[in-house]
Order: sequence, then C-alpha cells, then structure tokens
Amino acid sequence: MSWRAWVTFSVLCVLWGVPYFFIKLALTDISPIGVAWGRLTLGALVLVPIALQRGVLLPALRHKVAIVAFAVAELVIPFSLISFGEQWISSSLAGILIATVPLTVVLISRFFGVKEQVGPRRMFGLAVGFIGVIALLGIDGIAGPEKWLGVACLFGAVVGYAVGPLIVQRYLSGVDELGALSGSLVVSSLILLPWAIWTAPQSMPSTLALGSLGILGLFCTALALLLYFYLINEAGAARATVVAY
Repeated sequence: MSWRAWVTFSVLCVLWGVPYFFIKLALTDISPIGVAWGRLTLGALVLVPIALQRGVLLPALRHKVAIVAFAVAELVIPFSLISFGEQWISSSLAGILIATVPLTVVLISRFFGVKEQVGPRRMFGLAVGFIGVIALLGIDGIAGPEKWLGVACLFGAVVGYAVGPLIVQRYLSGVDELGALSGSLVVSSLILLPWAIWTAPQSMPSTLALGSLGILGLFCTALALLLYFYLINEAGAARATVVAY
C-alpha cells in the first residue's frame, strides 16, 4: 500500500475505534433508530453539498442499484443494529465483536466475484486477531438473554459491514467516492426517516447526547466513510476492513 493508504488506515483506526462509546452516550436520550438516522443525516448534510458543487453526485446515481445495496448493507443495517445492541452490551464488547469483520469478508468475498489473495501469512494474522477477539470476549463475559440479543445484533452488523466493502470493490470501484457515498447517505437517511420520526424523543435530548451524535455524524460517519471508500479502492476490501482489529 502507498503511504497515503497507511495514513488513511491509521486515521480510520481512530475514527472507527471510538463510535461505540459515543453511541452509548447518545442512547441515554435518543432511540437506537434515532441515533442511526441522526448520524447518517448529519453525514449527508455535510457531504451532499460538496458532492453537488463538484458535480459528482448525479453521475454516481447512475449506479443506483449498487448505491442502494451499499446503503442498506453498510449503513442502514449495521448502524441500526449496533445502536440496538448497545442497549444491552458494553461499548467495548461491541467494538470487540465488530473486529470479526475482516474474517467475514475473507469468507464471503468469493460470492461477490472478488478474489482475495489469502496466503499463509495473512491467514496467520487473521487467526491471531480472531484469537484475540475470542479472548477479550471471554473477559467481558456474557450472561442473560438480553446480552445475547445484543451480541446477535452486533453479529448482524458484522455481516452488513462485510458485504458493504465488497459491493464497493465489485460494483463501485470506478465511481467517484464522494458521489457514491453522498448518494448512499441520502438513501439510508430516507429509509430510516419514518422510524426515526416514530421513535423521536418527547423532550429535547441532553447536550451530552446531542454532542455525541454530532461527533458520530461528522467524524465517525462523514469523514470516516469518505476515507473508507478511498482505502477500499486503494487496498481492497479485506485489507480495508482490518481497521476493525
């Protein structure tokens, strides 16, 4: 990978290491769907005007099937399920479970016509990471149906996170990152809008919850996803998802 890809990778490790903590804070006053919709909508409000100004949004929308598929797999399903899951499990456990994304990408990539080179060295690295995930999972401890429901939500998010970059690599590799991402954010925001309205809080959320949502939308969604698109095209889906480790 180029030095730009390594810098992008390092920044993403931070941007996608902290959202689980801020999701937990936002959930104190905002519903799970509200948290997911809020961060997606904030991301769209930031990126869509830029994409329109650069003239990349409308050309990207010609690939509407792939953009809708990416929006559902990478944004709607994982963002919603993570928010639901963190009602019952800790933010640290959520981050640990999401770390299984790279393994899932390797396992399902063949079904998307994406050939990932997986030699002994890469398999060893993935195995070491997986052992670390299992060890940390055992340390946190899971007891009771609610915690297991939270774990199930996170594993559903893992599948979505694994499918999303494969869609990008297979069907959106030649599409401008900003245009494709902006379109995906709009689609995902519209999909979740009815449920966000239905579950809207009865009173104004606290400054802490709103501030956490702002960080999630601006940094952990808009900026992070833009960098993620670049990294997928630069390094491939399997390597890009290693940020989860």
